[in-house]
Amino acid sequence: MVLNYIWIAFFVLAAVCAIVQCVGGNTGIFADIIGSTFDNAKTAFEISLGLTGVLALWMGVMKVGEKGGMVNILSRSLSPLFVRLFPDIPKGHPATGHIFMNIAANMLGLDNAATPLGIKAMESMQELNKEHNEAMRRNGIITDAQRDELNATATNPMIMFLVLNTSGLTIIPVSIMVYRAQMGAAQPTDVFVPILLATFAATIMGIIVVSLYQKINLFQPVLLFTLGGLCSLVAVIIWSFSQMDEETMNMVSTMVANIILFAIILAFVIAGAVKKVNVYEAFIEGAKDGFATAVRVIPYLVAILVAIGVFRASGGMDILMSAISGCVESCGGNTDFVAALPTALMKPLSGSGARGMMVDAMTTYGADSFAGRLACIFQGSTDTTFYILAVYFGSVGIRKTRHAVACGLMADIAGIAAAVAVAYMFFG
Repeated sequence: MVLNYIWIAFFVLAAVCAIVQCVGGNTGIFADIIGSTFDNAKTAFEISLGLTGVLALWMGVMKVGEKGGMVNILSRSLSPLFVRLFPDIPKGHPATGHIFMNIAANMLGLDNAATPLGIKAMESMQELNKEHNEAMRRNGIITDAQRDELNATATNPMIMFLVLNTSGLTIIPVSIMVYRAQMGAAQPTDVFVPILLATFAATIMGIIVVSLYQKINLFQPVLLFTLGGLCSLVAVIIWSFSQMDEETMNMVSTMVANIILFAIILAFVIAGAVKKVNVYEAFIEGAKDGFATAVRVIPYLVAILVAIGVFRASGGMDILMSAISGCVESCGGNTDFVAALPTALMKPLSGSGARGMMVDAMTTYGADSFAGRLACIFQGSTDTTFYILAVYFGSVGIRKTRHAVACGLMADIAGIAAAVAVAYMFFG
């Protein structure tokens, strides 16, 4: 329902902005808007097409891991933590392993691997949801129509999982450092620590907000120990990388990410072979599911990217930036951060759009300017909330998102605020 209102708002606001510009003499604005609808519909299809191979690959690998027992091993080892963050998922259920694999891929900055793993996790949680709803129907608690309605409604575990994704916890932001190097930054890695701090703040806020909505007690010893351990891990990583020069940092971070990724694939294949699983056939079975999932995602991607494109083409984003800058100036605040805000505001809507705005900020103001660096921190502090919601919920037919959007956006706001604060702390 929330996505419905947001989608409508994009078009209504775009229409208002376009009419104002047309009256002001920009008679080509509507041509730009219509052009953006075709361009973004094409982009949505191309993204889905690009996802097809990756989805087929990683869902094939995950199927091998399932049949080889590796997913169950991960599920059992994470049960003490996940039964508290995801109390509606039965202890030891394979969904736990899928969730862990997705979060691990996100932390390593492996976006292409994280998406199919996340979709697999959503499918596992949707299976639980459907089984629960079907049991209630058989017992006469709900009708067939109510069961179908519940099957299209996001569950608590789905929302917690989605918000953990949208908060974008990334330990190794390799792609951002590569962009900075390409744009001529003197020290491409100088945003590493600020990004780590900002994304960590977004993730912690996401967990807290969802826990409040879902009445999860965060003061349980296991959760306190885990969050404390994560804080310690972040501190160790920050210290370790601070001892390296930029060339060594890039080499180590890239190597570690690739080694871990290949080790996961190898472990799954070996586990399948040990269990006498036909690894090849298991992979093909999972790959077929990946292909079907990529096709299901297309309408959802077209819907969200076209709406975003219309709003951008109408000049709505430019008007919003000017308004924010005026408000900050009238309050006597420093407006240095406003030049980088388009990246922050676009990131929840479109990853490619935010990436383009990050590059534009570095091109316009310089890679080592305050705006250029802050744009990079924005890019790494959160993830593409609406894209993730559209792809993940769309892959399992969820239409009612409940509090997922609100919690995801609150995590985004925390990440943006933290990004501005650490940027002034390090570069202001």
